[in-house]
Amino acid sequence: MSPSSVPYANGDHANDTNGNNPHRGTILVTGGAGFIGSHTVLELLNKGFEVVVVDNCINAYKADADLPECLKRVQELTGKIVTFYLVDLRDLEKTREIFSKHSFLCVIHFAGLKAVNESVQFPLMYYQHNLIGSMNILQCMVEFKINDMIFSSSATVYGSPHFLPLTESHPVGDCTNAYGKSKYFIEQFLQDHCAANPHVNAVVLRYFNPIGAHESGRLGEDPAGIPNNLMPYVAQVASGKLSQLSVFGNDYETRDGTGVRDYIHVVDLALGHTAALEKMLEGSLSGLKTYNLGTGKGHSVLEMVAAMKKASGVDIPYVIKARRGGDVGEVYADCTLAATDLNWHATRDLETMCRDLWNWQSQNKTGFQPS
Repeated sequence: MSPSSVPYANGDHANDTNGNNPHRGTILVTGGAGFIGSHTVLELLNKGFEVVVVDNCINAYKADADLPECLKRVQELTGKIVTFYLVDLRDLEKTREIFSKHSFLCVIHFAGLKAVNESVQFPLMYYQHNLIGSMNILQCMVEFKINDMIFSSSATVYGSPHFLPLTESHPVGDCTNAYGKSKYFIEQFLQDHCAANPHVNAVVLRYFNPIGAHESGRLGEDPAGIPNNLMPYVAQVASGKLSQLSVFGNDYETRDGTGVRDYIHVVDLALGHTAALEKMLEGSLSGLKTYNLGTGKGHSVLEMVAAMKKASGVDIPYVIKARRGGDVGEVYADCTLAATDLNWHATRDLETMCRDLWNWQSQNKTGFQPS
C-alpha cells in the first residue's frame, strides 16, 4: 500500500511549496475527505502542520486513483500537500501500515457513518463501521506510542434533553439512535483508556449542527444522494437540484412546531479542533476532556428555510411529513467550557452560514462531481 501523494518521507519536516519551513509535525486525520474533516485539514495546513488523511471515501467523491476532489481543492486553497490513503479503518493491517510510515503528533478522528435516520434503520452497520474502526485506531495508537487524540463526537450523545442549554455535565448515553450510541460508546472507550493510561490524553468534541462552507465557494458539503441533513437539502432545493424540501414534523413543542437545532459554521467547527490541538500540544490539556462546540443559539427548521431564502433570493417550497425516528424536538449548546479552556467561540452568524452555503451550492450544483 502506498499513499496517493507523499511529499515527505515518514513525516519528516521539509520545505513547503513556497520554500518555507513552517511545519510543526504531522497530524493524522481520519475521515479527512468528509465535510468537517476536509475543512479541518485546510485549517491544519494553514497553521503549519503536515497532514495525513485516511478515508474510505464512502461519503467523498473520488474520480480516480489520486486524491478525492475535496482534498485537491484543499491543496489549491493552501498551496500545500496532503498525503492520502484510501483505507477502511476496519482493516487493522492496512491501518497499522499507515502508522508504520509516519510519526504522528496526534490523531484527529472523524471517520465513521453519520446519518441519524439511517442509523435507526441499519444499527449493526453503524456499530460495525464506527466502533471497529475506532478500536483499530486506538490499537495502532497504543502500538506506535501515539498518546494524543481529538475525537469527533456529537450532541446526540445527550439524547432527549433534560435541560437546556446542554452543558457537558448533562447525562449522556440515553441516546435515541444508533449513531448517537456509537459516539457514546467510543467516548466510553476513551474514558477507560485514559483512566488506565495516565500518559494518554483525549479531547472529545461534542458538536451540534455544522453548516456553511469555505468562503471561497471551493469547499463544502457534498452528500451522496438525497441529503440526510437539513441545510444541504435546503440548498439543493434552492439551486433547483431537488424540487422541494421535506420537513419532518411540525408538532414539536417549539415556537413554530418544527425542530430546533444549534447550527454552527463548519469553519468555526474546524477552528475548534485546531484550538484543542494547540492546547493539547502545549500541555494545557491532560487526561480526558470534553467540550461542546456550538453557538448557544437554536433555530427552527422554518427559520432556517427563511434564512436560506434571504441568502439565495429563491423561494424554497416544502412539504410537512411525519417525524423521523430518532429525532428530538429542541437542542442547543452551552459552550462556556470551550471558551474558558480552549479560548474558542463561534464567530460566524446565521447570515454568514447561509451566505457561504449558497456560495458553495450555486458554484457547485453537482457538488465535487463534474457537471
